Amino acid sequence: MSYTQKLEEKTVGRMIALYCRKQHAPGVDMLCEQCQGLLDYARKRIAQCPYGRQKPVCSRCKVHCYRQQKREEIRRVMRFAGPRMIYHSPLLTLRYLWRKLCLSTPELNHRNRE
Repeated sequence: MSYTQKLEEKTVGRMIALYCRKQHAPGVDMLCEQCQGLLDYARKRIAQCPYGRQKPVCSRCKVHCYRQQKREEIRRVMRFAGPRMIYHSPLLTLRYLWRKLCLSTPELNHRNRE
């Protein structure tokens, strides 16, 4: 797994944890069953990203990796957690914003997959 994929996985994990802690309140270190399932699904999809090492941030990606239901769930999480991430994980948020604003979206071809 590339550095960008690990960074994306870490960011999504923090967002889901923040969402779950504020919306479902199962405890500080635990995710509810629904949020854990979403996190597992997101990790799987990030690992299988067809862009490989050149993975763009999901919001700028042209490929829809998530099934419709999961896509709606992750959008709900991101709408809630996104604005709050600057307070909870400022470094991750700044890295994400830099990647979103400064890096171009790569063209998908067979060489991207590693």
